[in-house]
Amino acid sequence: MKKQEQNDEKKPSIIKRLKQRKEQKEIEEFKNKTELERVEERREEVLSKGRKFKYPLQYAKYRIVTLTIVISLVAVMLFGGFLYLSLYKWQSTDSVLYRLTQLVPLPVASVDGERVRYSDYLMIYKSTITPIEQQQGKLGNDKDASSMMNHYKRMSLTEAENYAYALKLAAEHHLTVDKDEIDRALDKHRKIGGVERSEESFKKILEDNFGLSVKEYRRMLYLSLMKEKVSQQIDKEAIRISETVQAGVKAGKNLKAIADELGEKVLYEETGGLVDKLNVDGGRAGIAMGLEAGQTSDRVMSSSGDGYYFVTLINKTESQVNYTSIKIPFLEFNKQVKQIREGGLVREMISLKDE
Repeated sequence: MKKQEQNDEKKPSIIKRLKQRKEQKEIEEFKNKTELERVEERREEVLSKGRKFKYPLQYAKYRIVTLTIVISLVAVMLFGGFLYLSLYKWQSTDSVLYRLTQLVPLPVASVDGERVRYSDYLMIYKSTITPIEQQQGKLGNDKDASSMMNHYKRMSLTEAENYAYALKLAAEHHLTVDKDEIDRALDKHRKIGGVERSEESFKKILEDNFGLSVKEYRRMLYLSLMKEKVSQQIDKEAIRISETVQAGVKAGKNLKAIADELGEKVLYEETGGLVDKLNVDGGRAGIAMGLEAGQTSDRVMSSSGDGYYFVTLINKTESQVNYTSIKIPFLEFNKQVKQIREGGLVREMISLKDE
């Protein structure tokens, strides 16, 4: 027992001697090192202490970046899911969602491979439903209101699809509508009815009556003008019929006799008396005002771009006009659209009842 106690007492002294020997050895090694080795050793010691702070901070930064990316992806997925449900399932026409579709060109359908912009569909629907609500008040959630909204949604989507097909044909035929053409059309609409409206008052009319900004209205004009150009370009039959009418006029025939010969290929109309020179009739009143009594005009494009007109003036006053006319409607575009639909080449991403 005493021997064990003596051994325990010797242990601290042994450890102490070992430490002293180690320290002595380190001192001798330090003395034997060159100045460069001592500096390098000290440098490594300092760097080693710095790494204790550096690597935990790097790890923290890595975690922050990773979490930020994950949260961003989740937010984008949630927003995308909400947007998808709102537009494609619930078919919301909310103004905020409409603005988003203007920023992000989401499709609502495709026509023979041509994408139909969701924003174009909502723009057309908005311009259609706004004047109705101006007259009848805000549509509610009852069955009749819901049926009316579905009807106008169907009409708007069909029109947007027709415009998209016109854009496709325009690209194939290298047809364009430039800024100047839109400016002229806008100026013409601003002065419709013979009233000179300021840009501000016209802007207010668009917003109050159609819910559209000038920029949106310019988009509507662009689509309309493009469809007009395409309809005229592809309708060779309308050109052939117009040449037949022109030949009949040169031969001294009146428009009624020519219309009887051509039958259902043309539309014959008489005013039946004097009408205002600013009459909304596709531009015929304005054409007639530029003629002499008994004179027939050359082929003229309808102001609505849906066909050609021939107009004969019967008589006129300073503010009124009486005329007869023949209209040669453009039919080829609608014929092609019908074939496209029957061929299953129109694919819609929202479910709407057919008209």
